[in-house]
Amino acid sequence: MSRTLPPGWYPDPNAPHLERWWDGTAWTDHRRAPEGPGPPRPAGGASGRAKAVALTTSGVVLVAAIVGGAFALARHDGDDVVADTAPTTVTPPPSTATPAPSRLDDELDGISLPLPDGWVPAKYVTRDNVVMTTDGGRVFTHTLHANSGASPASLAKKDIPQAADSSYGGIRSHRVVGSERVTVAGCTGYLVRWRVKTAKGTEGYVQSLAFTPAPGGPPGAVVVRFAFDAGPDGPPLTDMDRITDGIRSVDR
Repeated sequence: MSRTLPPGWYPDPNAPHLERWWDGTAWTDHRRAPEGPGPPRPAGGASGRAKAVALTTSGVVLVAAIVGGAFALARHDGDDVVADTAPTTVTPPPSTATPAPSRLDDELDGISLPLPDGWVPAKYVTRDNVVMTTDGGRVFTHTLHANSGASPASLAKKDIPQAADSSYGGIRSHRVVGSERVTVAGCTGYLVRWRVKTAKGTEGYVQSLAFTPAPGGPPGAVVVRFAFDAGPDGPPLTDMDRITDGIRSVDR
């Protein structure tokens, strides 16, 4: 300790639970329990500095006890504390989601197709490519530029084997489940629908829909191909009918 400390009882540096007598110059061998009796203090008691230190220490202890008690009460009685400010109301930002489109315009082939629930446009649309998809379902478009005046029926019947092979591959057998004349975008068309089974045992529905666009549309005939996985993994066949019935010219 500092050699300027006046004589008195202080916590023993080697045993803080005891007090040891400091004679103003060095530690003595006199020790005691706090507040216990000890060697006589110098006449007149402790010096003014020692008294000031003792009073200051007592004051700090008292303040610490008051603050600590208040903190403990606050922690135990926290459930009874009423906030003096109203709760903050968080207003969610306005939605910026783009509504799902209800139709898909295929500018390459000059037709507009409906998008049933669950169907989405393909990210990129190129000629002879898929234009919309859903789980287990695909729709393709194809323009036959070298049309020699063949009827929509002959075009659809010629296209269906190619559509089945390109959609599933390894076709082991097929069964015709639909073959009829239809009106597409105000024009005469024809569709052929097969149920196919592959060598791997998987099954699906394939449809080729052919029609000749109205004057002003793309040259040649347009063929729309459908490929739906059979069973619960594929979309309902009603979607195939809904898309077929809803095809329009892009200018309508």
